[in-house]
Amino acid sequence: MASLHLVSLSIRLPDFSAGAKNYRNSATLASKKTPISVSFAVNSPESAPEAPEKPEIELEFIGPRPGDDGEYPMERARTVSGEKLLRNIMLDGKIELYAPYGKVMNCGGGGSCGTCIVEKPESWRLACQSIVGNKENSGKVLVQRLPQWKK
Repeated sequence: MASLHLVSLSIRLPDFSAGAKNYRNSATLASKKTPISVSFAVNSPESAPEAPEKPEIELEFIGPRPGDDGEYPMERARTVSGEKLLRNIMLDGKIELYAPYGKVMNCGGGGSCGTCIVEKPESWRLACQSIVGNKENSGKVLVQRLPQWKK
């Protein structure tokens, strides 16, 4: 629960209307002080604003071929929107990204080999060059792994 505390402070300042010569004389300063009051608000530690929840993206990765039961294998991952490359999400989640040739010959995320190709809505992309989401959106993304294997 946020709370705000009002703090009041009273101080005395010299009366500056007497002229500059009086400021050199401390006896004059002591006798000519004018009280003022200052108020300000202070947030207590429990009232510190909570960090806004970061939007999250849920990813579903469809396997390239159906299993023995005729269903395409599905793997899932979650990440904060706009913070990670798709390649890193897949590697961190141990989700198969490369075909056999790509496991040996990939460029390590440099964007020059094309072995990390995936199909996201509307187009094919390189996983090493695709940031998932942005800092404002959330939702679900469907990704076809190894689309070159699709039949």
